[in-house]
Amino acid sequence: MPDLTPPVVILDKSQLADNIGAVARVMANFGLSELRLVSPRDGWPQERAWATASGADWVLDEVKVFDSVAEAVADLNTVFSTTARPRETRMPVRTPRESARILYDDTASGLKTGLLFGGERAGLETTDIALTAGITTIPIDPKHHSLNLAQAVAINAYEWRTLILDAPPPRFREIDPPASNELLIGMYEHFEAELEAGGFFFPPEKKRSMSQNLRVMLGRSAFSEQEVATFRGAIHALAKGRGRVLAKMAEARAAADRKVSDDD
Repeated sequence: MPDLTPPVVILDKSQLADNIGAVARVMANFGLSELRLVSPRDGWPQERAWATASGADWVLDEVKVFDSVAEAVADLNTVFSTTARPRETRMPVRTPRESARILYDDTASGLKTGLLFGGERAGLETTDIALTAGITTIPIDPKHHSLNLAQAVAINAYEWRTLILDAPPPRFREIDPPASNELLIGMYEHFEAELEAGGFFFPPEKKRSMSQNLRVMLGRSAFSEQEVATFRGAIHALAKGRGRVLAKMAEARAAADRKVSDDD
């Protein structure tokens, strides 16, 4: 069995300690160990989670808690959103088996990977899905969509475990690896700030959806670190050029005002 770091499991706004414990249990069953929680409803730690983890204490003992999905995925390179509802995003949609293969290849290339799961009731917000590389959907029978959180984690963890046990030769990347989510989010925020300054987001109430669509569009490109730096350099150059134009316009107005004053 190859020595690979398994994907991180991220639970967004989980509600029940029992479910967190059950997730830890199936993670341990299939060799996953790093669990991250984003704003758990009842806080953390919760004793009930240990009671339902059936001895998978090492997973719960090392849990990390974050205030937002953006913070939870910042250090990861490849993250998939696990959801039954692709919603309005135009992102790749894969089965757990297809996603496991990509995670395996990226992990073998030295990248940090993860699987993001939504809360028991609300699922994932589209703005959080936009921070990931694609959507993983479990092909359940449409007659009955109900699938609890631990089951969803178990299916994805099983596909990872099966792939590891079969030990296929990894498909190593021949190009630069994708940038971390921390770098991508910084690029998105830089771009959006300059677009805001340029009056792009109009009307204002559409800014959220417009920003989300931009992030999805840019995210599909799988920017490398160098590409992020290049793109941010281009943004900076455009902003600097706009500043020069505005400065020249201000100088022209001031000169015109002085001429009017002199004529008076």
